[in-house]
Order: sequence, then C-alpha cells, then structure tokens
Amino acid sequence: MKVSYNWLKQYIKLDVDPEKLSEVLTDIGLEVEGMSKFQSVKGGLEGVVIGEVKSCAKHPNADKLSVTTVDVGAEELLPIVCGAPNVAAGQKVAVATVGTKLYDGDDSFEIKKAKIRGEKSMGMICAEDELGLGTSHEGIMVLENSVKIGTPASEYFDIEEDIVYEIGLTPNRSDATSQLGSARDLAAGLNQLEGSDRYQLTLPDISSFKVDNHSLDIDVVVDDTEACPRYTGITLSGIDVKESPKWLKNRLNAIGVRPINNIVDVTNFVLHETGQPLHAFNADAITGGQVIIKKVSQGSTFVTLDEEERKLDENDLMICNAENPMCIAGVFGGIHSGVDENTRNIFLESAYFDPTHVRKTSKRHGLQTDASFRFERGSDPNMTAYALKRAILLMQELAGGMVSSELKDVYPDPINPWEVRLTYKNVNRLIGKVIPTDTIKNILSHLDIKILEDSTDGLLVKVPTYKVDVTREADLIEEILRIYGYNNIDISNKLNASINIRQKPDLEKLQNKISDYLVAQGYMETMNNSLTRSAYVDLTDSFDASNNVMLLNPLSQDLDTLRQTLLYGGLEVVAYNLNRKTNRIRIFEFGNTYTLHKKEDQQGLKNYAEEKQLAVFASGMQQAESWNTDLGVTDFYTLKAMVEGLLQKLGIDRKRIQLKEATSESYDYCLQYYLDDVLLAELGKLSTKLQKAFDIGQEVFTAILKWEKLIKKLPKGDMKYEAVSKYPSVRRDLSILVDETVSFEDLRKLTTKTERKLIQSVGIFDVYQGDKIPEGKKSYALSFVLQDKEKTLTDKVIDKTMKKIQLSIERDFDAQLR
Repeated sequence: MKVSYNWLKQYIKLDVDPEKLSEVLTDIGLEVEGMSKFQSVKGGLEGVVIGEVKSCAKHPNADKLSVTTVDVGAEELLPIVCGAPNVAAGQKVAVATVGTKLYDGDDSFEIKKAKIRGEKSMGMICAEDELGLGTSHEGIMVLENSVKIGTPASEYFDIEEDIVYEIGLTPNRSDATSQLGSARDLAAGLNQLEGSDRYQLTLPDISSFKVDNHSLDIDVVVDDTEACPRYTGITLSGIDVKESPKWLKNRLNAIGVRPINNIVDVTNFVLHETGQPLHAFNADAITGGQVIIKKVSQGSTFVTLDEEERKLDENDLMICNAENPMCIAGVFGGIHSGVDENTRNIFLESAYFDPTHVRKTSKRHGLQTDASFRFERGSDPNMTAYALKRAILLMQELAGGMVSSELKDVYPDPINPWEVRLTYKNVNRLIGKVIPTDTIKNILSHLDIKILEDSTDGLLVKVPTYKVDVTREADLIEEILRIYGYNNIDISNKLNASINIRQKPDLEKLQNKISDYLVAQGYMETMNNSLTRSAYVDLTDSFDASNNVMLLNPLSQDLDTLRQTLLYGGLEVVAYNLNRKTNRIRIFEFGNTYTLHKKEDQQGLKNYAEEKQLAVFASGMQQAESWNTDLGVTDFYTLKAMVEGLLQKLGIDRKRIQLKEATSESYDYCLQYYLDDVLLAELGKLSTKLQKAFDIGQEVFTAILKWEKLIKKLPKGDMKYEAVSKYPSVRRDLSILVDETVSFEDLRKLTTKTERKLIQSVGIFDVYQGDKIPEGKKSYALSFVLQDKEKTLTDKVIDKTMKKIQLSIERDFDAQLR
C-alpha cells in the first residue's frame, strides 16, 4: 500500500523529516519497503525558467525557423532557434536551459548546445506538451506579462512534489489500509516517541452535509444480510461529470491511481482516505427504482467494466436493479451502470460486505481490486455513512448537483465496539519489560481505544470496530508494544540453550544423504506447492476425489486442495521445462502428501493422514550432449537402477525385496517394491493419458518412494563390514526357455531359495523372443556368481549346485535348457 507524505499532512500537523518519518512508520509496524519522490510533472521542470523574448527574426537558412534572443535573468541573453509559428518579441515564455531533461512518458532527452542550420541555439522555448503540462503542440506557451523573469517554472506552474512510502502491510492490519488509518498510527507513534500529545488526528468535517430534495428516491433492499450486514446509499442529481481538478489528480497519481473523472476520482479518493470502498452507479440505469442486494442463480452471465463476460456462481453477491445485476458486490462494477461524461444523476453506494464472501468471489473470478483488498481484510462497518457524506460533499464541490434522497441505511444488526480486559501483569509478562501504566493508557488513548474501567490490576477498554484484529488481551498487548516500540525492549546478555538428543536415525541427515546421492547422479531438487488443483485426481483412477483435503477458502481453483501425491506437481515441472526447451530432465522432490479418510467412529484430525514421500522423474537423454559421449535415451531401467541404488544406500537388503508388476491408469507399466508385504516404492512409465493431460511430448519415467515406510524398514543395528573373502568366486551361465509370464524376479527368488549359502548374486544378460522361439515362450540368459567364504569351490560342488538350481527351475516353471 502507498502512503503520501502530503496527504498525511492534511490530518496531522507534520514537521518531521520524510526520512525520519520512514523510520517511525517502520517502528510502529507499518514497514516501509521503499520511498519514492512524486512530482506532478515528471522531472519537476528542473532547469526550466521563465524568460522574455527580446528579439525575434527569421532564420536566414530556414523558412519555418526563427532566431530569438531570450532574457532568463542571466548575465547574457540566450540565443535560441525556435520553430513555433507564434513566437514573437515581448512574450514571456518557458525556457528549458542547457542541461535540462525533458520527458515524454518514460523517454527523456537533454537540452544541449547546438547549431541549427548554422545558427547557435542555447536552449529551447517550450510548448505545453513538451513540459508535460498538456497535450497541445500548436505553438509555444505564452505566459502572463506580470510574471518575473528568471522565476523557476516549477514555482510558476505550482508543481507539487511529494514523498510516497510503499508500506508492506500485513493481512491483519485492515485499520491501516487508508491514509487516515496510517495517520492515526503515526500520530500515536510520534506522541510516544516525543512524550507529548501535540500530534492529533483531524478528520475532514462533514457537518455541512444536508438533503436538498427527494426527487430521486431509490429504495434499497438487502436480501442477504449475512453477506451484506450493512448497506448505505444516497442519490445525487444534476451533476456535471468532467475532468478532476489538479489537486485531486495529484493525490491519486501520487499513490498510483489513474484519474478518470471527478465522480469516479472522488470515490477513489475517499476509499484511500478512509479505507471505505464506494461505488457510483448511473441512477438512470437503475430500473424499477430499486437497488437489490442478493445472490443470483448459478451460471448467470455478467459483463464487468473490463468488458469481460463472466459466469457467476450461486454464492456471488450481486448489486442488482429490479431486472439485472449491476455490480459484483465489493469486487467490480458492471459495464452498463458506470459513470461517464453523459451521466447526470448517480446513486452512491457505501457498504460493509462480509470478508469471506468477498474473498471467495474475488478469487473465483481472478479479480483483485482496491475495494476487494479492503473488504477481504475487514472494513469498518461503522464508517459507511461518514465516507458517504464525505464523498457527497466533495462531489458537490467538484461536480455540483443536489442530494435528492434521504440517506438509506440498512443495518439490521449493528456491530458495536467490543470490550477487552487488560491486566498489567500480562502486559509485562508478554512484552518482557515493565511498562509504566501511564504510558500504557496514553498509547491506548492515542489509538482511540477508550478506557472504561481503570484499576490497579489493569483496564477494561472498548475497541473501535475498525480494529478487526484486536479481539483478545494478547492483541491489545501487541498494539501497545507496536507503539511503545520493539526497539525499546531490552535484550538480555544472557543466552539460554538446551541440549537436544537427536533421534536415531537422524531424519534430516538421512534426507540430506539421499539428496546428495541423487544430485551426484545428475538430478536436481525441486520444491512444489502443497496446494494443487483438485481436478487432477480425476485424470486417473489411482486417486479418489473423496480423499481430497479441500480448502474452505482457496486462493484460486488451481490451488483448492492439498496434494494426495507428488506426481502431479512433478509433471507440472516437467511440462514447464519442456516448454522452455529443456529436454533432458532429472528432478526429485521430498514432500508431504495429505489424504482424508472419513470414518463414522473418528472425528477431527484422526480422519486425516499426512505422509512424506520422495518422487523422482527422468526424461530425455541419459547424458548431456557431448561430442565424445553416447547420449543414450532414458528408459525404465535407468530409473530402476537409480531406485535400487538408493535402497542400497539406505542399507536395505535387496534380497529381501519382493517385486510385483502392477497396473494403474497413471502408468503404461509399473513395478512395485515390497518388503514384508509393505509397499515401499513404485516406478513406471507415465501413461500416455497423463502425458496428453500435461501436454508432454516425450516419455517420462517416474518413481514414488514412501519415505516414512522406508525409514521404518531401515536396519536396526549398526552396519557391519566384513573383509573381502580370500577364496575366489565363480561364475556360471544358464540359458533357459520359459513361459513368457515368468519374470526374472521369479527366477531370482527361486534360485536364492534353492541355494542360500553359495549363491552370491543372480543376473540376467539377455532376453529373447522371436525367431525359433515358440509362441508364448521367451529365452533368458542368466548368470550365477557362487562363492564359499570358508574354502575354495571345486568343480564337483559347482556342478552339483548348478544342477540343483537347473532342476528346481525346470520343475517349478516347466523350463527347458537351451
């Protein structure tokens, strides 16, 4: 939010240096993230002075140029070549001297000494568009003869300069979303800093407001008082819509609001002044003489001011006339009821809308406006009438008109200031310092928090309705501390520490170890939002929409649920990189997933489950492009090797792992890793269906590891190392023909079951199906490594063992030796 130094001076008598004021604002909780200088004319007309044309003669070498001499109050007259048709001797003009920078939007150019067609020129006589004072370029500006030569143009044209603070406002500070709110806090902070009461907040006077007649009475009907607890409106007739005066445009331009016309500008001015959003309707477009605040049917269409047709939700609150919607309440106006230069009568709205309703509607339609920004945080329900009267008086001053109805105020259940009890003991305990009771009372008084009861133990106070976040004693203490100053709290020289015994295994260390392993393999770590799109679970049957943990107040439809899996977030990253021509992808992510399992006998958090997972994605070439390296293409076995290497890194015995093929709409083919019937990991090739859903044009291989379950399966004892056996190992190969349904994993498990002592490893070095192989069969070429750690193996023992394994395979799988 932007706060104007000049604007603040309208409400408190400021004599504080802007730089110092920036420090005070930050100290009281309105953190200044930046300061900028505003000038009503860019550049502030620095270097431009008022001069008098002393002589004017036709240029000897150009028909359309004149050679002039100009007195700008310097020792010598300035020779200036001018191309304006209206230049003449005796005129008072604006002169840009050498070195002056003139601006055209974001572009600028510097006035330099020059020779124009052989004649010396030491400046420039300016037209109004060249100075940024208007749009005319018909000729130079001719000023009043009474103006003194040498007067700075910034002084003559009354160029306003201002300091604008960019405030990093926290979401709970709805009371500071206005210039008045910031001024109130600033006055309290300055009074506390100086130990005085000389800074007092002065509100604009509205005592002259009156109703002129009742010729344009428009009735107000609120159908939904939950979404609209208060609605105030009034009519103004006979107005003249035109350009706003200079002072008003300067105020709006300073804070980055574009002036439109005097009526709309007043609504924006009062919004930023008081924090109360207003909306002006063309009263002649209100059919039926009624303004009805209600919700419309699902799917209704409405064209907003940006000329975009929007489909309304049944929970969107609308401002309607007797026939049609006119405005999305608290968010954005409609195209057919706005104010333009032909408008003569208006209906002015000032309302208090429920923050939750406004926020949901704003996010639903992707509309973030100055009005929704304030309503979402909670505006002051008791500011509506004041802001309305303030705006009406300004409109009458700038556009004329007469108040043509009573002020309609629908407020069935008034929201009153609330009481909070404060104890000095808790103030001192929470702040960590004993603050004098008089200081506490002064701070509360400066914040307009009224003291109802005063005792030796504490206070009973009444909190104004614009402080929506101050509802508890702790909130009140925070307000006191904010104004008292965090910098005034002493920091002890004593440092307290405690010894923590870290759990084993050290989960953080273990995660870092695996992350380092993956990075060493060429993978890059990603971090995705835990919030995702609920519609993702409908892409496949792998997940159930009923298990989604939905948000009650989502930021948008794309972030309306907590993720059930890391899969979709990873695919978003893959698609993002592929769209930017990064075709070789190696990424991983550690993250939590969330599911809802409603059970009748369970309540609260017991229905929810949170699980940590590790997701790995690989796609594209195996190697980065190089002249001397075979790139290779990533395939299923690339990722399988990585997963098994990871399990080995964790110390999980590969021999204990059971592999199972699985079917899933998420994968074209998938392999699952089990240990003691617990699913630890699954990996596979991303299904074509999901590839299309994420617009991915190349194969993607994915592994999802159940991290918490992996941790539980880690070896309990310390890892033991043994010396390399002094007895040699022996390799034997076996080529067999088996049914095509038999997997290598089946053969491996049977082999280790048949011979546990001598078999050290089983490998596969060839698989073949095709010519000379019967249909429904496939050929495996297996390798067996045998070793006895106590003696050297003999051929007899080796042959006996291999025969035993061969017979076992033939018996269990009806295999044939090739």
